Amino acid sequence: MGKLTIVPTPIGNMEDMTFRAIRILKEVDVVLAEDTRTTSKLFQRYEISNKLVPYHLNNEHKIVERIAADIASGMHYALVSDAGTPAISDPGFLLIRACIALDVEIECLPGPTAFVPALVNSGFPSEKFIYEGFLPLKKGKQTRLQYIADQEKTVVLYESPHRLLKTLKQFGEILEPNRQLSISREISKKFEETVRGNCEELIEHYTHNPIKGEFVMVIAGKENRKNKHGAN
Repeated sequence: MGKLTIVPTPIGNMEDMTFRAIRILKEVDVVLAEDTRTTSKLFQRYEISNKLVPYHLNNEHKIVERIAADIASGMHYALVSDAGTPAISDPGFLLIRACIALDVEIECLPGPTAFVPALVNSGFPSEKFIYEGFLPLKKGKQTRLQYIADQEKTVVLYESPHRLLKTLKQFGEILEPNRQLSISREISKKFEETVRGNCEELIEHYTHNPIKGEFVMVIAGKENRKNKHGAN
């Protein structure tokens, strides 16, 4: 019986690779990559010469069963995404589920993922939180925004540069005026930045500053007035 190893890759800083991840990428039979061009740069940096096979949203439904069967027959595959941990807002879930169905061994290495440093850096309570990934593009977005606004737990989500201001303005219409947010971008990269404030302050900031990079939004939980003022 083979094995599937999930290998996180750097979200920005190339030095965030572990010794174990590098060793496994050198040892496996095949590496499945979201974008082989991106992974090739990582391979060049760490002198990895191994077979790369494209595995992304456009082809995973077509090849997932075949790959799972290959692994079940005895092959050792590694799965990487362009950045971070596979299956976290990236391809991987379908293959993991298919391997589980075939009773294939699966190991997931610990490693980089963007929402964890953004959450910790926000200063908001993190013992319990909600991870939303990317919001719907159109249909259902307003419903999700209201759901987030009603949460007493900290909420983490990803947002693209061209939608950031629009999303902030939509939140501004439903969040309490003093509700705090923390927005991190380009985590672990040269221009890493975290900006904190309420919606009005953040809209002001991003109206007058360039909106570039990948963004993680962290929204403080709704104030529980019953806990604050007592049950009377």
